[in-house]
Amino acid sequence: MSTANLSLDERLELRDIAGPGALGGGFKRFWSLVWLIATTDFRLSYFGSALGYVWSLARPLMLFAVLYTVFSQVARIGDEIPNYPVLLLMNIMFFNFFSDATNGCVTAIVFRENLVRKMQFPRLVMPLATVLTALFNLLSSMVVVFIFMLIYGVDPTWTWLLLPVGLAPLVLLATGIGLLVSALFVRFRDVQPIWQVFSTALFYASPVLYTIDNVNDEVKTVLQHNPLTGILEALRKWMVDPSAPGGITALGGYQAAIAPVALSLFLVVCGFVVFQRESRRAAEML
Repeated sequence: MSTANLSLDERLELRDIAGPGALGGGFKRFWSLVWLIATTDFRLSYFGSALGYVWSLARPLMLFAVLYTVFSQVARIGDEIPNYPVLLLMNIMFFNFFSDATNGCVTAIVFRENLVRKMQFPRLVMPLATVLTALFNLLSSMVVVFIFMLIYGVDPTWTWLLLPVGLAPLVLLATGIGLLVSALFVRFRDVQPIWQVFSTALFYASPVLYTIDNVNDEVKTVLQHNPLTGILEALRKWMVDPSAPGGITALGGYQAAIAPVALSLFLVVCGFVVFQRESRRAAEML
């Protein structure tokens, strides 16, 4: 039917037009924006401070010193774990990346409201840039971890080359959760304090301060459903203690590993789907 045969009311009928989505503007432009924002944020993180980047190492190192004193000298947990100081420092760095990435993603869209209101700006750039900035901090911190490992006497092995393999699922999980909390925070501002409390609880519910083979069976059953457990235990075996059980064994075998792996994949897919849906109305809800 031609428009000439339509009534005036039909021609003037308002239609619901979707706003800008999570992606847009072409692949090259998209990743250029992610890289530009991430590198800029990384350089500006400690701009104007006297010690500069040293502050990014000060927090995890001070936390390491306190926790090592408590769990090695007071609680004596570290006596049963080979190379415990190295493992503790490395786990703190890994969890700090996860925490910084996800907590930073919570406010990624709201803090860049001026960019959200630009119709052609892809929303997904903001949380991805936040995760990438946290990854820059982690990779820089790992230089200190490797130096400490060598000084402590950990012998280098070829499995150190598997570090990117272990970091990949950690980055993917942090990205999925980051997308989810980023999208939900635009609509529900209670997400920020809730996630801060949950991430703190997750720190103690993950094998960061201890290992899964040093807890009782009841606690081990709970830990085996934590998506971070397999990642941290795999990195422990590859980087610090070759005699450690490894990721799959720590989870109870391949069949038992299906649950935490499926949960991780669900969080990643759910995060992207929710972000894609909510990002179209982000400008209206800010």
